Amino acid sequence: MIRPSIHIASALALVALSLPLLQASAQQDVPAAPAAAPSSPAPTAAPTFPKPDPANFTAASPTRAVVNAFVQTSWGYDDSRIWEVWAIKTTPAEGVSRVTVLVGDKSGKQKPAVVEFYVLPDGKHIIAQNDILPFGEHPYAEYRALAQKRADGPYRGSAMKDLEIVEFADFQCPHCKDAQANMDKLAVDFPKARIVFQTFPLVSIHPQAARSAAYGVCVTKQGGSDAFFTFAAAVFDGQEGLATEDGATLTLNSAVTKAGMDPAKIAECAATPATVAAVDSLVKLAMDLNINATPTLLINGRQVPANAPYDTLKQIILYQAKLDSVAAK
Repeated sequence: MIRPSIHIASALALVALSLPLLQASAQQDVPAAPAAAPSSPAPTAAPTFPKPDPANFTAASPTRAVVNAFVQTSWGYDDSRIWEVWAIKTTPAEGVSRVTVLVGDKSGKQKPAVVEFYVLPDGKHIIAQNDILPFGEHPYAEYRALAQKRADGPYRGSAMKDLEIVEFADFQCPHCKDAQANMDKLAVDFPKARIVFQTFPLVSIHPQAARSAAYGVCVTKQGGSDAFFTFAAAVFDGQEGLATEDGATLTLNSAVTKAGMDPAKIAECAATPATVAAVDSLVKLAMDLNINATPTLLINGRQVPANAPYDTLKQIILYQAKLDSVAAK
């Protein structure tokens, strides 16, 4: 089954990049972030966090060291960020711990914030607002292994999977179209990376997404990766044509022709049960990797919005490659 999903808005990209968490409101037992008066000059020094109280560390698991390692893995790409693990507490739910982290930046220009999440009994996942996310000293390892095994879409760059960047995109998603500029730059700047295009049709909001994905499967099957990327570029260029069924036919056939292939043969292939099953498998992989928005990159298992600022993407890729001890360029 193909489940409903949503776009990720460009405005949320930086929030998602801050951590695979969203900032939470301060709780009653958490120190409030200092508020400056409107007329006060911008601070120029790093904030001083309150000293953690040992009484706030009532949970046996996770340890403070594990939380710090997790936050370092998540935030360490940004040298300006500082934090303090302020509390790890038990909750009424057996085995579930509540973690509180205070975060700021070294310049002091950003207002300090409070981030909270709940660590589940397995010690491998957290609940952050409305999502379940990987946790631990090496939180992305399982997703990395799963992507290496099953992300079999067309790719650019290296045949090796040491540094694998998997793009989950929907041909009808306007943010995915915008993200292609980033993807083209990444292909140039990271020639040692394997950059995979994994189609993720959001059928609940895009009526022509599954059909477009099926065409992509058949183009790849009959023409290989080079033909696919020519096809994909043409589909994104003509994305407005996907708004109607007739327009989609013209847009997809034109893209197939530009890829040097026969539209009639691709259309016939796209309608077969085997291709429908292949598209369902693409969606299943996205679900298994907890991908719930497009465009999303999986950088050695680490989720990042593909339409984030390009310099930030590069920074994260270089950092993740360093963590995994693999060559980035």
